[in-house]
Amino acid sequence: MESIFTLIHEDSRSKARTGTVKLPHGNVRTPVFMPVGTNGTVKAVTREDLKEIGFEIILSNTYHLYLRPGEEVISLSGGLHSFMGWDGNILTDSGGFQVFSLAPFRKITEEGVKFRSHIDGSYHLLTPEYISRFQALLGSDIQMQLDVCTSWGASRKEAVNALETTSRWMERGKQAWEDLRSQSGYKGLFFPIVQGNFFKDLREESACRAIAADCPGIAIGGLSVGESEDVFLEYLAFTAALLPREKPRYVMGIGTPEYILGAIEQGIDMFDCVFPTRNGRNGQVFTRKGSFALKKAENARDFSPIDEECRCKVCRGYSRSYLRHLFRNREILCSILASYHNLYFLNDLVVEARRAIEEDRFLEFKTEFLRRYSY
Repeated sequence: MESIFTLIHEDSRSKARTGTVKLPHGNVRTPVFMPVGTNGTVKAVTREDLKEIGFEIILSNTYHLYLRPGEEVISLSGGLHSFMGWDGNILTDSGGFQVFSLAPFRKITEEGVKFRSHIDGSYHLLTPEYISRFQALLGSDIQMQLDVCTSWGASRKEAVNALETTSRWMERGKQAWEDLRSQSGYKGLFFPIVQGNFFKDLREESACRAIAADCPGIAIGGLSVGESEDVFLEYLAFTAALLPREKPRYVMGIGTPEYILGAIEQGIDMFDCVFPTRNGRNGQVFTRKGSFALKKAENARDFSPIDEECRCKVCRGYSRSYLRHLFRNREILCSILASYHNLYFLNDLVVEARRAIEEDRFLEFKTEFLRRYSY
């Protein structure tokens, strides 16, 4: 298979890099932050707004879409792109993390994951093969393997078992994906996931197996699961250094400026998180001087924008005072505006990081941004 990643420029004093990932619905410029549209929608944000901000790829979740609306509706609609009216790229998570978070309601076997639906309590079995087929039905531009994620503090025995299961499921999922491509003309790509918890030798073993599978890209999983920022950055750097230079690298589940810039410094190309929209719905917004809560009394008579330096339409048209008023009255418009602003802010951060990389000044950019952001 031809390479999907084109390296454009590497920063001269860090591992940060820019490039493009060639996908069925168009090229994606990297580094890239992907908004999370768990149920086929990025909460409180329209597809037109996503395009306006500049997103070329979003993420949806296989577990949730499998449960609702389900296979039949997705099939009749012609796939997820058609169903939601999105003509950009879609990466779909396999649902492994969601199953991980539903520990009391699931059982992991060699065959797959048996679980009870969080919606109606019904029982289901997800296998690596079915997950691959369902993601192909969705029309995913990038589909993720079914994996087993472990939490911070897990025992070595638990981490070994999760690694071994993830590796076997990777091979089964990859075979199902290859069969789909040859038999149905499905164009989407398959990414394996590196696990290993917080044991470096297990991370190295998992990375070696993912590399040997020779898939179009590789994801780093099992981070940002309760560990401190220092530990996260240490294991991110260690794992990223194991991965091939010629393939896109994706770190799952990070969405704060500190973590994003830390990942970019280590040569990570792709990342996603619900953080910006979830926090927006809860009245927490990003600014160049850090995040703050709209509900604070100090905003009651503050008629300045969220961020004086932000060029988004929210900052050009709405004051902190008005947004606080909306939040305190539980008006839906607050969720819409705050979510839009937070996504714009993160996308703008990544675009600026790309520019800094191509001008060989990424470390200065990162240092200055975080100095102000932590003020």
